[in-house]
Amino acid sequence: MKSSTFLSIFVGGYLVIFFGYLFGPLILMSITAFNSSQFPRVAPWDCFTFEWFGELAADDKLLDGLGNSFIIAGGVVVISVMIGLAGALMLTQVWPRARPWYYTIVISPILVPGVVLGISTLLFWDRLGVMVDASYDSVFYNGTFLTVLGQSTFISAYCMLVFISRLQRFDPALEEAALDLGATHVQTFRKIMLPFLYPAIGSAAVLAFLASFENYNTTVFTIVAESTLTTVLANQVRYGINPSISALAVIIVALTIVGAIAHEAMRRREELKVRRGELTDTSSAFGNFMQGWLSGNPAMILLMLVFVAGLGTVWFSSQYSAGQCKLDLREQKELLQQRQGPDIFLPGSDAGSDTPALEDGATDGGLDNNSGFGGVFDPNNLEQAPTDADTPSDGEGAGAESPGSSTFGDVFAPDNLNEEPQ
Repeated sequence: MKSSTFLSIFVGGYLVIFFGYLFGPLILMSITAFNSSQFPRVAPWDCFTFEWFGELAADDKLLDGLGNSFIIAGGVVVISVMIGLAGALMLTQVWPRARPWYYTIVISPILVPGVVLGISTLLFWDRLGVMVDASYDSVFYNGTFLTVLGQSTFISAYCMLVFISRLQRFDPALEEAALDLGATHVQTFRKIMLPFLYPAIGSAAVLAFLASFENYNTTVFTIVAESTLTTVLANQVRYGINPSISALAVIIVALTIVGAIAHEAMRRREELKVRRGELTDTSSAFGNFMQGWLSGNPAMILLMLVFVAGLGTVWFSSQYSAGQCKLDLREQKELLQQRQGPDIFLPGSDAGSDTPALEDGATDGGLDNNSGFGGVFDPNNLEQAPTDADTPSDGEGAGAESPGSSTFGDVFAPDNLNEEPQ
């Protein structure tokens, strides 16, 4: 085997394992959203159903947490982008020898654990509220407000890194030329700097939104009496979940994939326009879509495949009856139980029992009649009804020995309950 062939096989296998490790759990969890089982599982498969999406829509607590997560993420995006942009611009204006110290200070919140940030934010605003004698209905104890501030302390550092990487490619001569031509600093920032930073602003906003939406360590302390999507999911996992969580995962994954594919398609279309020298676009949206499709854009092809798969799923669900499948599955389980019969049989019974019968004179562990309990626990005693002859009368049957008297004497004799204490 040639070395190039072996290298190709090795790289291909590595890529399969790598992407399987990344996307395997997401694929399995997405499949469980369409299984009628009460617990998220892939196998054994019961019935194909969309009922868990309805369960998700009826979960008011989860939907309230989802709404709070969007509100908090929006506030974090606004604050973090502004702080990150200001920090990045300040870094370009600081004295060169002080830049390493400044950079270390503004990046340090990333290195602090989220638990510490959450607790410190809660304690700081609580003490501040006590100082101003604020009530518990004020902003000092509002969970949404505290969560936005707590998350912004470290997410703004992520945004600043995005802006720093963009500013490293900026030519300061553009600002100097604008100032020499009579523009003010505000005009220079608005006309030159801000358009150059538009891609970085979009990237920082998306990064801040995602980091806020999935945050748990800081949120669990600052949210106080309210809830977000992550805190609600954590509580449900603690007390038991159903496949409605998988339905939520399917929706989030689908929106992420569609958004990523659409962004890639737009980016490739812009690159194609630049290569062709098209400075303006006067064609329609449908024409742009068909142009991207006919040009062999992989993102457009993948987006079309996702759309076709969605239509196929909707058509299949209209032709498939989940209720009838559940009835058939229940009947199959009942027939299987009838064929198997009861799982537990009394000792000595041979009807349908898989337990081999004991030979004459053989004993069975704890059922040994010759043990120290004298046959008290012999199962055959339950099949014998007591008779008058077996019950000793006063003065009679003195020689009869009660079960268990061999070791414990007359401790278990029934007549002991009728005797008066001496």
